[in-house]
Amino acid sequence: MKVAFSTQDKQRVDAHFGWAKNLAVYDVTPEGYHFVQNFEFGGKLEEDGDEDKLAPKLEAIHDCAILYVAAIGGSAAARVVAVKIHPIKVPQPEPILDILEKLQEVLKGTPPPWLRKALLKGQAAPVSHFEDEDEVNHG
Repeated sequence: MKVAFSTQDKQRVDAHFGWAKNLAVYDVTPEGYHFVQNFEFGGKLEEDGDEDKLAPKLEAIHDCAILYVAAIGGSAAARVVAVKIHPIKVPQPEPILDILEKLQEVLKGTPPPWLRKALLKGQAAPVSHFEDEDEVNHG
């Protein structure tokens, strides 16, 4: 499962999603985690109301299941959820590696329902059993 972190210093979740200079992406499994890629963003990121700055960020993390942020605006949160990414707000700056270790531990046990759903992101959708029923009903 890929997880994105909104960060200024590439070490901690310490950035508002819209203002983040970096989005660090890691792959997390019950066995461990590894760094995948860092996406850097420049320009006037702190301009509120500039929805255009969100599109490249959403594209960068489109295959992530979870996004950790220090803060996120309402419209940005709606756009994140619309692409099936679960945003999680951290109350204060937190080291990315600490979050990864906690997430790995949760994955080893019984993840909560929202996390089980997030884990399904990026996996092939199961073949619908309705197709078989249509063949039976129609012929």
